Amino acid sequence: MSFPGLPRIALPSPPAIDFASIEGKRLFTEALGNGTMEGFFKLISYYQSQTEINYCGVGTLAMVLNTLAIDPPKKWKGRWSWYVDSMLDCGEPFSNIKSEGISFGNFVYLAHCNGAQIEAFRTSESTVDDFRKSVILSTCKQDCHVVSLYHRTGFKQEGNGHFSPIGGYHAGRDMVLILDVARFKYPPHWVPLTLLWDAMDTTDEQTGQRRGYMIISKPGRAPSILYSLSSKHVGWIGVAKYVVDDLPLVLKSEDVKDIQSLLGVVFTSSSSPSNFEEFINWVVVQIGKPEDAYGGQSCLSSEDKARLVLKEKVLKQVQDTSLFKHVTEFLSSEKSKSWRRSPTTYGFWEARILAEKSGNSESIKKKWWLRADGEKANKVTVVNGNSENGFDQVLPSRNCIFTALVLAMSPKTWSGIREKKLCQEIYNLVSIETLPTLLQQEVLHLRGELQLLKRCHENKVEDAVVGAPMI
Repeated sequence: MSFPGLPRIALPSPPAIDFASIEGKRLFTEALGNGTMEGFFKLISYYQSQTEINYCGVGTLAMVLNTLAIDPPKKWKGRWSWYVDSMLDCGEPFSNIKSEGISFGNFVYLAHCNGAQIEAFRTSESTVDDFRKSVILSTCKQDCHVVSLYHRTGFKQEGNGHFSPIGGYHAGRDMVLILDVARFKYPPHWVPLTLLWDAMDTTDEQTGQRRGYMIISKPGRAPSILYSLSSKHVGWIGVAKYVVDDLPLVLKSEDVKDIQSLLGVVFTSSSSPSNFEEFINWVVVQIGKPEDAYGGQSCLSSEDKARLVLKEKVLKQVQDTSLFKHVTEFLSSEKSKSWRRSPTTYGFWEARILAEKSGNSESIKKKWWLRADGEKANKVTVVNGNSENGFDQVLPSRNCIFTALVLAMSPKTWSGIREKKLCQEIYNLVSIETLPTLLQQEVLHLRGELQLLKRCHENKVEDAVVGAPMI
């Protein structure tokens, strides 16, 4: 037996004005003439509805990332780079997001980790005039967008906290166009900017913090080449706390004399989290399935090939560091054997690489499951049919991953070491000044992610550095 569905709720008007109404169209036309609808056309081209009741945050972010043409860390289907809300999580099971949504801080962290430049402002650290300036600036451009987190009751709407992007601004009426991602519920609508500010200037019951707004744009360069912090690692909050807060205190209480002993304290102390190595991901280029190839062409684009070359270059730079040699020695020592997991269960990577077509429509792609066992970097051989005429790709070993993790730790981590000579030695090993430019950028990215991750989940977004100010 079927039951009738719930129709779209009537938009309370006033205070909102339906975008498709006569008055809404007039507001659009006037704002367009004043140049404050420039961002609208990009946004409307990628306007999509959230796919679950509480997916307004991830649905909004997917829409803005697609609008800014930010390349996802993995392909959606086949060779297509496309964000959908189900691709985005923030270190917690999707069942939690499905039932509760995401917080202001999680949204910021998720945007940052997916390559966006983001400035975040709670209403407690901004003003309505600052907000208006940000709205005007973003709606006059096509390369940055404002997302608002507000409470629906401020507009007499059904619901509570809600994310949506702002699509335009009418200066004469001081109104903003909200492109509501809950399209099954309300259509796009105009609301007074001051009323939206009041709706943002409310307290999120779950965090005890004020809501607010974000300015999202595309950075000048990719956020990382080879490494990224793993938001899917179940203990990542504990790892972030350990690295940023606990480890400096642990080192103050330990009497370490050399680098090997120091690494032993870092990775085997009673305070260190389990599965440490899972906290850093290898940033994989996922290419897709052979049946998804377009027009008989390989899914491996020239951009993907260029990224693979850069990945190998950064990996080689990691292996050339003096720190890498110390980490390799430690991981092969007796000190680490009781802690290391069996190589048979460690670090499997799926290489989804499609072999180049050679005129045979039945070209075969083999899937390889690879183990990085900590002793050496493995290679991927792509097989096309019966011939091995693909290419090899180097994967990072456990040694490389741990080296990156130590480099990502703040220099302040080592300030409590009692032995002055050892303190200077570790400073020299982790100093970014002597690193090649690509590796410097990689390390700075990881350090920024580490600090941001911890602060976002302490609801201290205002203390975190999230991209550069918009000009």
